[in-house]
Amino acid sequence: MAKILIIEDDERIARFLQLELEHEGYETITVHRGRQGLDEALRDDIDLVLLDVMLPELSGMEILRRLRQSSDVPVIILSAKGDVVDKVSGLDLGADDYLAKPYSIEELFARIRRLLRTPHLPSVYTAGQLTLDPLSYKVTYGDELIKLTKTEFSLLLYFFENRGRVLTREQVIEEVWGYDYMGDTNVLDVYVRYLRAKIDQAYGVKLIHTHRGVGYRFDER
Repeated sequence: MAKILIIEDDERIARFLQLELEHEGYETITVHRGRQGLDEALRDDIDLVLLDVMLPELSGMEILRRLRQSSDVPVIILSAKGDVVDKVSGLDLGADDYLAKPYSIEELFARIRRLLRTPHLPSVYTAGQLTLDPLSYKVTYGDELIKLTKTEFSLLLYFFENRGRVLTREQVIEEVWGYDYMGDTNVLDVYVRYLRAKIDQAYGVKLIHTHRGVGYRFDER
């Protein structure tokens, strides 16, 4: 699982983020001062940085400026400064995202997942004879091409990326339809039926499993 660096001088907030992230399965490193934060952010094994702006020794903006001289590690700024000018400054310096405090932990998770999965796509995903190629946007079963809509493809890709995990309905909707989606949550069930008709039922397999009251799991078992 990905390793996330938390650079936050408020120890209470840092501890909350650490516990929530580790509950989701991430590894974490937590530091409370700017200079140490920059040193840790430059490590090769850091996959994403959560960066506060108001820090002792070095500000978050200065850390970001120096970090971008040699690293493209994804950075999400978490700041009490929510003005447009502050957001623009952070993004212009190379932040990948910016969340103003207070923020919902669910929204933060959605943005972390988006940043972590984008650069690490394997060439193809496979489950038995089912193959999904995210680069060519193609899904096949054996030698047969399966035609999917854009949303069906995105849903199947998310299932592949989280293979074997039980995903809540909220997790799937946030990731596939967007964390600000306000429509009918039954849309997920509709698209699961579409995928099952085109894959599970069409080829006599069982890949999409329902966990009643929770959500779905994608796996060959």
